Amino acid sequence: MGLVEGKSGIVTGAAGGIGRATAILFAKEGASVIVSDLEACRAAAEETVALANAAGGGKAVFVAADVAKAADAEMLVNECVSRFGRLDYAFNNAGILAVGFTSQVEEDEFDRIMEVDVKGVWLCMKYQLRQMMKNGGGVIINTSSEGGLVGTPLAGPYVAAKHAVIGLTKTAAGEYANMNIRVNSVAPGTIATPMVLSLPKEAQEMLMAPQPLHRLGNPEEVAEGVVWLASDRASFITGITLSIDGGATSNAQSYDPKLSPEKLD
Repeated sequence: MGLVEGKSGIVTGAAGGIGRATAILFAKEGASVIVSDLEACRAAAEETVALANAAGGGKAVFVAADVAKAADAEMLVNECVSRFGRLDYAFNNAGILAVGFTSQVEEDEFDRIMEVDVKGVWLCMKYQLRQMMKNGGGVIINTSSEGGLVGTPLAGPYVAAKHAVIGLTKTAAGEYANMNIRVNSVAPGTIATPMVLSLPKEAQEMLMAPQPLHRLGNPEEVAEGVVWLASDRASFITGITLSIDGGATSNAQSYDPKLSPEKLD
């Protein structure tokens, strides 16, 4: 039996990276999954579907959606129920990033980040919670970030949005706990997603600098945390933010091998 055998749910932002890895793992662990991303990402999302269907006992299908639109957020929930019978879990992972110093970010960039990264999560939660109340329970996991816990230079609007995701998560966790609905978030550090891997090596090193484990995380490592939170093995956990960041938020200093003890002979 898989960790989430027989369950069904939604993964947004699933055309690649963390979303893809998580959709695949949900299927491998026995769940059916709505693989969602923008219509423009259809080809990559269909690759995710094929990989998920090849991975295990669950069934995966692609449904295009823009999570910043209420009609699309509601439609995703309806599609899950129509295709699979119920909504047991949701991983609200879709998000975007803009880079620039706080005084240099354009207003339209700020608005779009808030629209997708905050409003999009809230809209998805709104309709997921309504359906889970009908179900008699369920689990929601939202993607925050290391930047949702600490400041990150050149990413002010993104950091603000990811802090907001944690606030939404904690509030909903308290509101719906008595309805057998758990709501948690994950805060990935620097993960080997296509966006990160496309950066110059020096930029990757800068992003890894706070991480004592001092390597890029793998999308699959984040997926393991998400699927575990969605499973019954995490049945007494709600309202938390699970850091999956190589230790980045545990330290005030950047990684420096000179601060580690020497190996014993």
